[in-house]
Amino acid sequence: MPLPPDPSTARVAGPWVHRDVSANGIRLHVAESGEGPLVLLLHGFPEFWWSWRHQVVALADAGYRAVAVDLRGYGDSDKPPRGYDGFTLAGDVAGLVKALGAPRAHIVGHAWGGMLAWTVAAMHPRVVHSITTVSAPHPLALRRAIRRHPRGQGRASGHLFRFQLPVYPERWLTNDGGAAVERLLTSWGGPKWTVSPEFDEIVRRNRQAMLVPGVAHSALEYHRWAVRSQLRTDGRRFAEAIDRRLGVPVLQLHGGLDPVMLESTASDSGRWVGPGARYRCLPEVGHFPHQEAPNSTSRIITGFLASAQP
Repeated sequence: MPLPPDPSTARVAGPWVHRDVSANGIRLHVAESGEGPLVLLLHGFPEFWWSWRHQVVALADAGYRAVAVDLRGYGDSDKPPRGYDGFTLAGDVAGLVKALGAPRAHIVGHAWGGMLAWTVAAMHPRVVHSITTVSAPHPLALRRAIRRHPRGQGRASGHLFRFQLPVYPERWLTNDGGAAVERLLTSWGGPKWTVSPEFDEIVRRNRQAMLVPGVAHSALEYHRWAVRSQLRTDGRRFAEAIDRRLGVPVLQLHGGLDPVMLESTASDSGRWVGPGARYRCLPEVGHFPHQEAPNSTSRIITGFLASAQP
């Protein structure tokens, strides 16, 4: 049986610099390129920082300091046994902004990273210039859609509930060399992306990243807290903390064919944004716009950031 990959395999070579940053009591691995206003990129599931490789280059070329991070529990970042709740994760991001030496950052997040962007903007507004959420409705919009539309968003979010089981989901994610990761990428992505020349490399790298010891369990803890906390006091406190209209510019970017976070759910996030918020839907794109349509995504993001500069 082959040995599991070392966490350092997440440090994929490219036109960026890898380093470790201490924030909120843990060590976070980042890949960084460029100089200028800070743009912090937060990945989703089942990925790691490398999913932002196209945007790191595009943002650096556009005059920004692009920093893509392995979130707590992923890649070459620390994987502590606890801290996968919304409060702590938001503290990780706010602490990272400060540790990078910037008073504020533009925060860009995909899926779980996008919902974390919503959270940081509500809980730590002083460190946020703007947020861009990719395939990520506001967490309360998602909660409401699951409850109101069980055959729509509820069914699309079925994996959330399957991941509540102990032990089995970890085995499912890591069996057969992480084959489940390939199935998720294929079923959640748009049909043009899954037959693209780079898809094999994307699958290979993300399967390997999920096999790093501790990653599968950590990734699942995000899902477990999100569901279980709704029945506990901390879940109610979390909902109260983020149920506010944001005072920073917001861009929502969504794939029209996203089968996980439905476009109708994302567009229902308007009550939490201020005037001037932007919403863009990319047709023929699934759950991963930043990888499926990297040029369009980068162009939309850089255009928004230019307008959101203080």
